[in-house]
Amino acid sequence: MPEPARFTWLGHSTVLIELPGTRLLTDPLLRRRVLHLRRFAPLAVEPLDVDGVLISHVHWDHLDVPSLGLLPRDAVVVVPRGAGMLLPRRRFPNVVEVAAGETVTIDGADIRATDAAHRVAFWERRAAPPAIGFVVEAGQSVYFAGDTDVFDGMAALAPHLDVALLPVAGWGPRLPAGHLDPAGAARALELLRPEVAIPIHWGTYGPLWKRRATSTLAPPNEFRRFAAKIAPDVDVRVLQVGETTEVR
Repeated sequence: MPEPARFTWLGHSTVLIELPGTRLLTDPLLRRRVLHLRRFAPLAVEPLDVDGVLISHVHWDHLDVPSLGLLPRDAVVVVPRGAGMLLPRRRFPNVVEVAAGETVTIDGADIRATDAAHRVAFWERRAAPPAIGFVVEAGQSVYFAGDTDVFDGMAALAPHLDVALLPVAGWGPRLPAGHLDPAGAARALELLRPEVAIPIHWGTYGPLWKRRATSTLAPPNEFRRFAAKIAPDVDVRVLQVGETTEVR
């Protein structure tokens, strides 16, 4: 029997993806406080031994240099093309830049960058590197959306997806354009057609002046309800922070 894939949600957009021979981490955000946000969910404190890190875009809650510094120095860090300059080479010697459509291989896992409908503002008088998503192929096919809105090209991202990691909320009461809310994430399922969907990007961080995160269990539960109507064949698995699920 093939070895199962394992997915552990560590909060926000951070997921540990364990595929045969490869361990990948998405958009690591592993601090108790980041700018004006504090973490309300548990924080994994044990060392994370990973082979590669997938960075979807350069917004501060997805590309967090201090969190990257907690990971093995020899891990391959895959970033959008143009974002490598934000990571000092002396601390991160294995940085690979990719644009949508390009592929990098890490320990047998083929990782293809995809388009994403998420605007990244201008910075330092230059156009910011565009946001991307990732499709990972290593025994199973996994889509990590990063931050995105629904876009038509989702239907052609992969001929078959075993797992889709989809954002369903944010950290504040308002979700701006370029993000998926529960209804939008369910519409994305119609295009992606995965076997399993795991909602992420909810219930982890909130403003310092709040007693708890704005996003509670409501967003993932709403996503599950919408998905049951729009894409009833998809197995939606709502994980708590630190929880692991296996997919065969």
